[in-house]
Amino acid sequence: MAVKPLSQQEIEEGLAGLPGWSLDGDLLTRSYRLGTHFAATAMVVHIAQVQEESDHHSDLTLGYNTVSLSVNTHSVGGRVTELDLALARRVEELAQGHGAH
Repeated sequence: MAVKPLSQQEIEEGLAGLPGWSLDGDLLTRSYRLGTHFAATAMVVHIAQVQEESDHHSDLTLGYNTVSLSVNTHSVGGRVTELDLALARRVEELAQGHGAH
């Protein structure tokens, strides 16, 4: 099945189930705060593993005790697709295990 850009309504419906995620232009974005730099680093590694497994990658930024992501699908002109929402859902699941908020 070919990946296609989502409509604004489809994006909004997807974001309704992803607290903390937002649409910034054509990017889904989210930042997390963790207890320590080491915890944030561990979360980055975990996200990188998930991205490799799904072959879909975000821009990922590590701060002192923060992790930020922004993602869209380059193969459809940098628009948001179901691949991006799926990655956001996976990251939300693993963030809980890292104590991120």
